[in-house]
Amino acid sequence: MAQTPTFHPVYKSMNKPLTIWGAERRLFFLAAILGSATFNFFGSLVGGVLMFGALFVAARWATTSDPEVLRILLNSSRFRAHYDPAKFEGLEGRTIHRD
Repeated sequence: MAQTPTFHPVYKSMNKPLTIWGAERRLFFLAAILGSATFNFFGSLVGGVLMFGALFVAARWATTSDPEVLRILLNSSRFRAHYDPAKFEGLEGRTIHRD
């Protein structure tokens, strides 16, 4: 007996990332907060705007290249690396001497 498949519609808006001006919303707010912190710390409006602009461009680039990059970076600290080619750990073994 063949069963007919059941189709469930999924709307495109469910799969699109939430963005503000093309940047992922969490990265946008991070850029806005660091820009305002720069303004408050240095007392320079130009510095705050430049910091926000640089971080916003980086956020847009990260969103267009991979929308899940923030989740990957935040989760990467939880897991231990299985192999790191930059670290050399010698092989442990037994040396056999022939006399």
